[in-house]
Amino acid sequence: MTPNASTSSGPSRRSFLASTAVATAAVAGGVPLLAACGGAESGSREGTTSGKDAKDILPAFVAGSVVTPDIASKNGSAVGFTGKLDLAGLKTSVPKKLGKGGKVTVMAPFWGSPPKGDNAYYTAMNDLIGVDVAWQNQDGNTYDQKLGAVLASSDVPDVVVIPGWNMGGKIPSAITSKFADLGPYLSGDKVKEYPNLAAIPTDAWQRSIFGGKLRGLPMPSSYVTNIVPYYRKDIFDEEGYDIPTSADEFMALAKDATNAKAKRWACGDMKWTAFNAFGVPSGQEKPLGWIEEGGKLVYRAELEQYLEALEWTRKLFAAGVVHPDFKLGKSQATDPGTKFAAGEFLIYNNDISSWYGLTAAQATQNPDFEIWGMDIFGHDGGDPTLYATQPANIFAFVSKKASEAVIRDTLAVANVTAAPYGTKEFMLTNYGVEGTHYGVEDGVPVKNDTGNNHVVNAYVMVASPAPTIAHPDFANVAKGQVEWQQRMGAFTRKSSFYGMQITEPSRLTSLSNDFEQLEDDIVRGHKKIGDMQQAVSDWKSKGGDKLRDWYRKILDENGPAAG
Repeated sequence: MTPNASTSSGPSRRSFLASTAVATAAVAGGVPLLAACGGAESGSREGTTSGKDAKDILPAFVAGSVVTPDIASKNGSAVGFTGKLDLAGLKTSVPKKLGKGGKVTVMAPFWGSPPKGDNAYYTAMNDLIGVDVAWQNQDGNTYDQKLGAVLASSDVPDVVVIPGWNMGGKIPSAITSKFADLGPYLSGDKVKEYPNLAAIPTDAWQRSIFGGKLRGLPMPSSYVTNIVPYYRKDIFDEEGYDIPTSADEFMALAKDATNAKAKRWACGDMKWTAFNAFGVPSGQEKPLGWIEEGGKLVYRAELEQYLEALEWTRKLFAAGVVHPDFKLGKSQATDPGTKFAAGEFLIYNNDISSWYGLTAAQATQNPDFEIWGMDIFGHDGGDPTLYATQPANIFAFVSKKASEAVIRDTLAVANVTAAPYGTKEFMLTNYGVEGTHYGVEDGVPVKNDTGNNHVVNAYVMVASPAPTIAHPDFANVAKGQVEWQQRMGAFTRKSSFYGMQITEPSRLTSLSNDFEQLEDDIVRGHKKIGDMQQAVSDWKSKGGDKLRDWYRKILDENGPAAG
């Protein structure tokens, strides 16, 4: 959460960490089917869960009616709120405590210095829920190491939060063997006992099926790409630049806007936007990297448009229109937003959360600054072909050893943390206690230092409401973000493996690990397109074709994702 507003557009690692002032790369990946490679209880560590059986597993969906958003979801977008926050008018979504006073230990990643366990935020949340939640916060940067050690032991906390990017190695098999089936408490109409959980979109619950059972409590996300090509609208308006609608127009604009002697360049590394403009599916979420083309299952790196996207990005670097920091690779380690705000370059791609973050950061020191999201264009000037991201990527799991009382207390926690924007429960979960953690200035909640240190990285990890964007201090940004998602959502399609929670065979899962570095070397001119073609050929012979057959079997046995 940002200090002055709430943006819950479904964090991948990138967007979640962006909201906590840490920058890293987005990852995740996986759907809901019964085992393609062994039954749910067979101990199989590969495959997915059958969509045919999902209807017996999934919770019933009951849309929330406590709060009505200002902008409804459309084309897979988040819902939006554009009004000032009226604390006196906050709704109540949890009229009575569902917790029974038990203790629940939760292990979760934390970025920064975790607060002491008796702080006022934790105390207020536990009192509202009726559960004594004891946090075992772990360093988010080394969380995968801690996870491996804990899950290999017999001492597993009651609840463990696992982001999708930490689900490598033996973690997926541990999820199946170590964590409880929540179906007896949530499947079908049972979820209605927890109304805020019932309002979580079905796609997010589908992603929470592991080993044939509903094991995860999800943090839902919008399925529209989270990577926005940003531009300096104030400078565009001043210079009279038109928004490009094709790859050629972008190149022409970039050359016109660049003046190296004046220390102004057109753009940053546009690789991610290039992949979207050329119709290349995501490479960060492995199952989504496969698409059916001409009746054949094809991996993204085998597509002609993949090479075309790399070549176009390479030409931007070669033309000298890319800021030198990106050529040196500094953008991988530092936040480029500072030099974007200084006007050193006019266009770059970043997570959708940066729209608000940079606007708020520059509001007082640089009042003329205006960042806006450029619509993704089709490379040839036509409509783009975009691919959906996964509907959830962070999950909370309950130990198989947990008693029914602990499971129900955990669900009581999740029912509060999944409360929608505009409710008392949401405000406490995301902002803490008024006067202690935040104040309200002209209808805008503003965290103080205590709030910024204490109200982070905790309860929001247990479960979250449907994707929501709300910035009462910059309503135009919230409106812009949601409407951008709606426009891009109109061109977004679900790949065959959308929503699937898939565990690849361990012997084949790392085959494409070196592709991203090779991509970066190619666009910077250190390697050639032919090097990628050779890498793909090697990939195929070393197991890529076998992986294709493995995925083909999943589709043949389970069918593609709906929609």
